[in-house]
Amino acid sequence: MNKLLAKALKNTFNMKMEDAIGLADTVEKIFNGQNEIEDMSIDKYTRALFYELLKEKLLKVRREEYKEKGKNMRKFYWSYNIERIQEEARRKHRKDIYGVYREIPPEVWTKRSSYTNN
Repeated sequence: MNKLLAKALKNTFNMKMEDAIGLADTVEKIFNGQNEIEDMSIDKYTRALFYELLKEKLLKVRREEYKEKGKNMRKFYWSYNIERIQEEARRKHRKDIYGVYREIPPEVWTKRSSYTNN
């Protein structure tokens, strides 16, 4: 799963492969060989990371409702979205042909050229 997840992270976030491998190792350690982990077992920094991965659909969340002492309670569980991870890992990286436009500062787009003031 680690290599597949690393490729998916690389393609999804346009990361360097060594960074993607490091992040995949971190996620694997958190899951500790389990398919699913309880939300209450992770810290706020891990949860923030997991929400980013959830946003990209690389992880899933399952909710379980139960009653305890007459109160309705909920537990949340994180798991891998295997289908999406496989899909992203197989995806070929496409060069962003419009990336050059994102490098141009916003004020340049609104500034009038002296060439157009005739």
